[in-house]
Amino acid sequence: MTDALPSLDQLRELPLPPAVDYWPQTWGWVALLGLLVLAAVAGAWHALHRRRRNRYRRQALRWLDAIEHGAAADPQAARRLPELLKRVGISAAPAQAARIRALRGDAWLDFLQRTGRQPFPADAAELLRTLAYAPAPTVAAISRARLRALFDASRQWVERHHVEA
Repeated sequence: MTDALPSLDQLRELPLPPAVDYWPQTWGWVALLGLLVLAAVAGAWHALHRRRRNRYRRQALRWLDAIEHGAAADPQAARRLPELLKRVGISAAPAQAARIRALRGDAWLDFLQRTGRQPFPADAAELLRTLAYAPAPTVAAISRARLRALFDASRQWVERHHVEA
């Protein structure tokens, strides 16, 4: 009677199921994977193109920081701001460089207002003209608050302007 009972020697290990295949089983999943890869490549290309296209903005912001830092110690350093804004305008639309170079005074301020998202201070044209052409004592007499407002507006313009090419 004891032979009728199963023993541990008779136990066998159960077979494992086949390994799960990571490759998609249908063409629909392959097509979806292809579209996702294509979208990722297109997104990366677009991001790289946009980064290259906006390189002049990053350089201008670094230059603006340097000018602003220098103007905190010596107001004469702010004299480089009108040149910076003009260079940024030309870099934004190289095809219109001759037209942008020719803009002066109110026409230049109108260009800045039209292409920017936020308005420049009311006395921006006068300040830019003073910074570009006035003698040193006149520039030194500009208040820090007026310069600060002009620098803030210039920073906003550099970051957000849009010039039709």
